[in-house]
Amino acid sequence: MTTTVIQPKWHSTADVAAMLGFGLSKTKMLVLTGEIRSVKIGRNRRILPEWVDDYIQRVTSAPEGVSA
Repeated sequence: MTTTVIQPKWHSTADVAAMLGFGLSKTKMLVLTGEIRSVKIGRNRRILPEWVDDYIQRVTSAPEGVSA
């Protein structure tokens, strides 16, 4: 018997906060300001894994002391 692991296609704001080690409020602010891309589906915000990666890439490639 093989076990299939289904990877989530979308992340919630809370999922992303946990992944990044940020608080939910900070993560919601990053989403609200567009620093982390998201889409609204019904009443919920959803974030693709690639968009989290894009945010991390921008932040880590920004010069020291400059917010991306």
